[in-house]
Amino acid sequence: MRYKFNNFEFDSTSCVLKKNGDDLAIRHNEAKVLKLLLEHSNQVFSKEDILSHVWQNKVVSEQAVFQSISNLRRLLGNHAIKTFSKRGYQWQLQIDSKHSDIEAHCNISQNKPLQHANTLSKPKSRNHWITIALTGIALLVFTIINNSTDQPQTDESSVINISYIAISNQRGTETFKLNDTELFNFTELPQLNTAHFQVSSEFEYPLLAKEHPLILSGTIRTHHNLTYIDFILKGPFADWQGQLSGVNQQAALNQLQQHLQQPVILKLLNKAQTLELKQANLSIAHQQAPHDLIILGHLANTYIMMGELDKAMVMANKLEKIAISQNKTHHVGNALLFQSEVLIRKELFDLSKYKLSNAIKQYQSINDLHRQADAWFTQSWIDHNQGNYQAIKQSLLNSVQLAFDAQDKRRELSALTYLSVLAHKHQQEDDKYLYLQQAENKMKDYQIPNYHFAIVPYHYAIFAKSPQDKEPHLKQVLELAKLTPDFWAAQSSRQQLMEYYINQNNLAEAQNLINGITTDNAKNSYLKTLLAQALKNDDAFTTHAQRTFEQAELAGDLYLSLDMALLICSSQSMQDNYDFYSQYIDKKGTDYWRRNNEKKLLALNL
Repeated sequence: MRYKFNNFEFDSTSCVLKKNGDDLAIRHNEAKVLKLLLEHSNQVFSKEDILSHVWQNKVVSEQAVFQSISNLRRLLGNHAIKTFSKRGYQWQLQIDSKHSDIEAHCNISQNKPLQHANTLSKPKSRNHWITIALTGIALLVFTIINNSTDQPQTDESSVINISYIAISNQRGTETFKLNDTELFNFTELPQLNTAHFQVSSEFEYPLLAKEHPLILSGTIRTHHNLTYIDFILKGPFADWQGQLSGVNQQAALNQLQQHLQQPVILKLLNKAQTLELKQANLSIAHQQAPHDLIILGHLANTYIMMGELDKAMVMANKLEKIAISQNKTHHVGNALLFQSEVLIRKELFDLSKYKLSNAIKQYQSINDLHRQADAWFTQSWIDHNQGNYQAIKQSLLNSVQLAFDAQDKRRELSALTYLSVLAHKHQQEDDKYLYLQQAENKMKDYQIPNYHFAIVPYHYAIFAKSPQDKEPHLKQVLELAKLTPDFWAAQSSRQQLMEYYINQNNLAEAQNLINGITTDNAKNSYLKTLLAQALKNDDAFTTHAQRTFEQAELAGDLYLSLDMALLICSSQSMQDNYDFYSQYIDKKGTDYWRRNNEKKLLALNL
């Protein structure tokens, strides 16, 4: 059957959707949902009905229905399918005409293969069968490509290509190279050193990524007859980092290569994944390699990012137990640090402080200055919640000193600038300028890339008393980060300026903020969404809003995903999507996020 509505035509025989005669990309299950709604346009279908008819006995979540309906609305318009609260979905557009055709091979009640051509009624046109053939070939190629990306490679293609910066000791006085193996093809980047790359990766990596998509860097040190490697592997969509130890340098390097063989690492680095998918992949990897403590640590951290605090605590406790059995002191400390983070989010500050104290003792026993600096940085947040500024100051100065001793410029500058912010929050006027000035002086001494200096005006914007006073500082941030527009301070400044210009109805300046932006990411899509809403462009708002939500989910940015869901729920132009996004908020909204958005949630009765 062929259905015509507006300027669309849907052929339920071939599951082909056209607009103005041109084929539109549509997934097979979405086509089956569309077929169901069109064939029974007077009926309201519940989520359970759709799951039963379309997915039959397959185990899938209700989100599959939500996503299919959302994608159909994106293609056909928001008013094509109506949501009836607590009832389901119904087709809304007038069907201009229906034309009988051969029995649909995308039959909903049965998944039968195509019968031999002579058992079908005679086709009405040769072009029709050409369309079916081409569609089948395209689906076959698509399936092969997708399957090939998920299957382990064999023969020559199974070799993993990794570019690396020579592993160095903390002083940079000695470096260690990696030799090729049957599994790895290592390419050294001699023009870079680890210390420089740590503070310039936002600028350097994009320049190298096309030729060197995976870049490994790290430091090596020896303490009490054990060798420790602290490494980070950068990829197109994520970073992977961890700590390893061995009885000597070669043993530690061998452990690094053995760990990097885990398939989950390349999977996470080479493809954007939602937090749920990342958690699922890490869970499978943990089952396959239960004694790999780095994978278990990443799994615990992913649960924290998802707001699944009880599950995160279970994984952190498990990490501690296995690390003790393996005598891996650094992972015992990491487990305690994860436990402390969970307890902070549960606002159990005294117990969190106890965990942190034990973590610091573990790190001290192996002279891990980096992680000690992290623990004291975390301690400052507990001090802040307990209203103790002197304790905040001491904790962060401890973090600064430890990072300085480790020659870890990033951690040192981060602790100094955070101390400046917390001094501001606690109305310590002298300290907030003192420590920000110290941070700026150290940036000059270290001769780090220019974009880091954008942090200074960014903090002056924090200190400013009004949005109008913030504007010149935020604009200076963008100027200093011109070559690294995706640097976190630039992204945040651009968003603050966008909100300020929209509130001032200065839409020309708002438009200028996104002119020339080339990176397609969630933060930039969010800016386009805000501007489209201000311009009252419903079509653009719908497109950018859905894009932002999808990208934020893939980036694992839970708070931006929630912000976007809340914005969509409050928009009159996207009320048909209300059910999906309100349920998303109900399921994933954390206590912290709900407190920050309490008034908006109350206004929407969410």
